[in-house]
Amino acid sequence: MAAAQDPHISTRATGIVGIAILCSRVLGLIREVVIAALFGATRNMDAFLTAFRAPNMLRDLFAEGALSTAFVTTFSRRIATEGDKSAWRLASKVATLTLVFMSALTLLGIVFAPVLIKILAPGFPVEKAELTILLTRIMFPFILLVSLAALAMGMLNAKHVFGMPAMASSFFNLGSIIGGVALCYWLDPQPNWRHPHFGERGLVGLSIATLIGGFLQLVVQFPALRRVGFKFRSDFNWRDSGVRTILILMGPATIAASAVQINVAVNSGFASTLGDGPMTWLNIAFRLMQLPLGIFGVAVGTVTLPLVSRNAAIGDIPAFRSALAHGMRLVMLLTIPSAIGLILLAQPIIELIYEHGRFTPEATRQTAAALRFYAIGLAAYSAVKVLAPAFYALDKRHLPMLVSLLSILVNFCLNWFFTFHLGLGHRGLALSTSLVAITNFLLLYIMMRRYAGRLETGAMLKLLGKLLIAGAVLAAICWLALQFLFAPGVRLPEWQKILEVTITIALAAAAFFGATFLLRVNEVREVFDLVSRKFRS
Repeated sequence: MAAAQDPHISTRATGIVGIAILCSRVLGLIREVVIAALFGATRNMDAFLTAFRAPNMLRDLFAEGALSTAFVTTFSRRIATEGDKSAWRLASKVATLTLVFMSALTLLGIVFAPVLIKILAPGFPVEKAELTILLTRIMFPFILLVSLAALAMGMLNAKHVFGMPAMASSFFNLGSIIGGVALCYWLDPQPNWRHPHFGERGLVGLSIATLIGGFLQLVVQFPALRRVGFKFRSDFNWRDSGVRTILILMGPATIAASAVQINVAVNSGFASTLGDGPMTWLNIAFRLMQLPLGIFGVAVGTVTLPLVSRNAAIGDIPAFRSALAHGMRLVMLLTIPSAIGLILLAQPIIELIYEHGRFTPEATRQTAAALRFYAIGLAAYSAVKVLAPAFYALDKRHLPMLVSLLSILVNFCLNWFFTFHLGLGHRGLALSTSLVAITNFLLLYIMMRRYAGRLETGAMLKLLGKLLIAGAVLAAICWLALQFLFAPGVRLPEWQKILEVTITIALAAAAFFGATFLLRVNEVREVFDLVSRKFRS
């Protein structure tokens, strides 16, 4: 409960979530590396990624988008106003409704898979589209599993349990990696197991492993749910005021999230016209960008939402503003250096992680180009993860929806302009994504200032000025490393690549945070004090 009384978000809780998400993201990268090494940037890989995008879009739309935000806001408010017993009854009603609705949605997805793929990849030839439809039908139950997992995560976060929910997606990655490799070799035996060339049957195994991972992501949270007092009882009495509130909140949230998914579909449509490879390059680049986004943006947003929801529920708007402003400053502090590092070190990082097996140097070059453009919008993308859910706590749910709808038009126009008019190809799609994120953040920030009052903008601008100075130090170290360590065309042993990339990142990070400490950035000093207390104790 301390966290609820403190007007600032808990740095310790953010650290716990960040470490847990780091584990998940690292495992996610390993998953991507394994898949890239087994299949490369090929026709089959494009089919798998597009097939997974269909249920994954619905996950972002319902499970980890509208449902998660609406449920955490309402559940936290119910705990604050009516107590745990009433909140657990609400949780059972929502879990029952989710189970019924998502099961029906899964059946519809399996039946209408051809229509979905026609929308997502209109440029696919017939054989490639048929393979994509088959894989989509296999993976569609993933949306049911991950929706229930997101609901469990929301309950635990509202009870200030952050570690296990954040770690749950690590089990998804573990199940996908171990199950995927095992099923690939079982369903598509190889004469030379050291140098496999998996075909369509291997992709079927990979798709089944995705369901195994989704199941693990759900069930690992059950012990923690029992410890905080939740016992599921099916409850079809959905006329509860809390259920109605969640559904009302979900309306604008679903429209807002659907705008994001429409942008993803538009990007896929443009990418499908660029031949074989661009979808894989963009997917890998976006996954790398999501590493700092998840560790920092999602971590801060996860800890901030229950706190601002409770502050809004009891009418403490000054505390609401303070927590929100503190969360955004923390995100900027952590993601701006990440963006600079990704822009400058994109090529050596991707070469180290992905350039194995069937993933070629040309694929590395094209993926690095996409990553640089994605990284431009990293800070804004992360800040939106903190800022947008706060509107639901203030019952201003229509504002993120309007901004997201506007982003559809902006995204389509930018995609066409950059990809075809300027000839940037897949790089233009990445750049348009970043510019849309920046536009969304600026609009939401202006709106939040209007409805919640001053958001400590002076402190934010002062912080950004200090981050620019520290960022210049970080950029100089990365540039020197590019000149003397990562010469193009030089083939180095794997251990030397790992050592050089690790040392460069460590030195750049140390220089950046050392500079911010000397510049008296408060958020850095909070982290330093927290670590110091841990060592003293």
